[in-house]
Amino acid sequence: MKKRMAVMVLLLAAVFGAVFGWKAFVGYKMGQAMAHAPKPKVTITTALVQARQWRAELDAVGSLAAIQGVTLTPQLPGAVTRILFHSGQAVPAGTLLVQQDDSNQRAQLALDLAQEALARSNLARTRELYAKNATSRAQLDQVEATQRSTQAQVANDRATLAKLALRAPFAGVLGIRQVNLGQYLAPGAPVVSLQSMDPLYVNFSLPQQDLGRLHLGQIVRVSVDAYGGKTFDARINALNSQVSAATRNIDVQARLPNPGHLLRPGMYARVKVIGTEERRVLTLPISAITYNTYGSYVYVVTQKNGEQMAQQRVVKTGEQRGNEVVVLEGLKVGEQVVSSGQNKLRNDTPVVVNNSVAP
Repeated sequence: MKKRMAVMVLLLAAVFGAVFGWKAFVGYKMGQAMAHAPKPKVTITTALVQARQWRAELDAVGSLAAIQGVTLTPQLPGAVTRILFHSGQAVPAGTLLVQQDDSNQRAQLALDLAQEALARSNLARTRELYAKNATSRAQLDQVEATQRSTQAQVANDRATLAKLALRAPFAGVLGIRQVNLGQYLAPGAPVVSLQSMDPLYVNFSLPQQDLGRLHLGQIVRVSVDAYGGKTFDARINALNSQVSAATRNIDVQARLPNPGHLLRPGMYARVKVIGTEERRVLTLPISAITYNTYGSYVYVVTQKNGEQMAQQRVVKTGEQRGNEVVVLEGLKVGEQVVSSGQNKLRNDTPVVVNNSVAP
């Protein structure tokens, strides 16, 4: 019985050994075949390293502001008796916009004008009497003081009337009316916004390390979401006298012509400060650069054994503008680099260039 069991164990061991041995042999042969098989070619698109004249740009975000802008409010209380403007209207400086009830003040002015006329007559008579030594100097001084007092009261009445007539302090475009006829206005109540529209200010800030690249009169290119790819040119007119201690940024202001009133105060803007000096640089499409934690690299297309191969190369990049990036180190003019398809590549991967396909 024991002999029979031993024979069966030996037979099973032989069978399993043969099966596993055969699988190992097949796997070995397949590995050798795959190792010697040619690598499949990857289809890619390429771009040439180009030399360009590059003018440095500084990017920032900012906002548009009116050179003069205010929400008009009354200085004195009173009911609105006349509204002489429409929402959105362009008005010249001095235009009467809102008239408050001034009937009491006009009556007071009439009374004070009469008092001033009487005081003026009394002064004339007193001066004649004084010239004839018929009155004292003290009496003349008192009459002169009375006459000056009535003049001051008339001036005060006129000033009060002027404050009850709300006028545009400068030329500009009115906003939406916030008062109604007959409404009682308290001092400081908003009536309407008035903004000067041409030119505008562009306010933005840049890091302190860029201060040496800024100067008065420098071109600033402005774009806003409302007009897509359209740009507007401004010029720097002021740099802040100090750098912010909290952010270490310098505030910059540019003057932006706005003759067609396309732009409005308060709009968000993207800003590019255009440098004044050009330099020769090498550029590539941004899509050609692969970034990782160890740096940036590209795949350069080279010839090896009569085939096109992709070789990985570390590069150092600089400024970006649109879809281009400056290459500071690692490439030469005219070299062909992979612009799409890098995710399938390793060193010495055979490639097929097909630039009819957009990257």
